Amino acid sequence: MREIQSDFGRVVVGARADLFAEALKLTLAARAAARPGRFLWALTGGSTPASFYQWCAENGGLPPALLQGTDFTVSDERHVLLSSPESNFGNAERQLLAPLGVSTDRRHPWMVAWPVAEAAEAYRRTMLILAGPGRAYDLCFLGMGDDCHTASLFPGTPLLRDDGGLLFGGQEVPGKGWRLTITPSGLRACGRVVVMALGASKADALHRVHRGPLDELNVPSQVLRACAERVVWLVDEPAAARL
Repeated sequence: MREIQSDFGRVVVGARADLFAEALKLTLAARAAARPGRFLWALTGGSTPASFYQWCAENGGLPPALLQGTDFTVSDERHVLLSSPESNFGNAERQLLAPLGVSTDRRHPWMVAWPVAEAAEAYRRTMLILAGPGRAYDLCFLGMGDDCHTASLFPGTPLLRDDGGLLFGGQEVPGKGWRLTITPSGLRACGRVVVMALGASKADALHRVHRGPLDELNVPSQVLRACAERVVWLVDEPAAARL
C-alpha cells in the first residue's frame, strides 16, 4: 500500500482486501484509544460496506475483543423501514450484526417509523446517552458518491448551509426523499473517520475533493477538511487514478 498527502485526511491506496484489513486495523486502534466503557461505531451504506461485511465473514468475523462493549449504529439512513433493502442499518443487521450475534441492545438504528423531525430528535437523545455531550461516534465509517456526497450530505442540501450546531439531523434530498444523517458538526465531533471509496467510478469525485477548489456546498466530502487529522481515506488504485 502507499499513501498520498491531502488536506482532507490521510489517503491510503491499495488492493481491496488490503484496504479491508486496514479498515479493521483502524477500527481496533480506535477501540483501544476510546474512553473506557462503550465504544460507538457507526457503519454506513452502499456496495462497499456490503463487500467489507462479506470480507469480515470470510475472515472469521470481528475479534471478540472488538465486539465486547461495542455499540453499532449507522452514520445516515433513508427514511424507510429496516426491512427495506434500501435501509443502511437493516443491511448492516442482515449482513454483519445478526450473523455475528450482536445483541439487540447494542444495535441503535435511526427511528425510521417516526416522522423525520421526531426521528432525528429521538436519535440525538439516544446518542447523547451513548456518546455524551458534544460527542458523536468514536468511529464513523463513510462512503462517497460519484457526486461527492458523504453520509446523506448531498450537494446543495440545507444541512451543508447551516446545521445549527446539531450533530444529527434530517433533510429532504431532491429526487432521493427524506434522509437522516450525521451533520458537518457531527463529523467534527467524531473520534475517527474512515472513508472507503473503491472503483474507477470514484476517480473523478476523489479528484474534485482532494485536488479541486474548496467548495463544500457543492463538494460535500470536503467538509472533512475541518477534522482532517482524524480522517483516513481507503481507496483502491482505480479510484486513485487522478490523485
